[in-house]
Amino acid sequence: MGSLVRRVSCVLTGLWITAGSAFAAGGGDAAPIVIVADSRKLTGIMAWWANLYNESHFYFTLLTIILIPVIGVIFGLLADLVMHFVGIDLKHRDLAEH
Repeated sequence: MGSLVRRVSCVLTGLWITAGSAFAAGGGDAAPIVIVADSRKLTGIMAWWANLYNESHFYFTLLTIILIPVIGVIFGLLADLVMHFVGIDLKHRDLAEH
């Protein structure tokens, strides 16, 4: 049963992707959509980030994939540091669940 459902969903997905231009609102061929970031009023790193998005989606994606875990680790370490100074000790706590 699972194989049949998978096969049907693959066929429907393929039809949906290939028939996209047939369902265009105007009836004819659909014009490709261009998505850009408006960087006219941005300065500094925000302007650089928007221009990177506009110039190369590949480099923007690569940098985003690298930056998200790095920023997560930095925020986690900062949270540990703040909790240490506040007096919250998560390493030597008594388990209330057991």
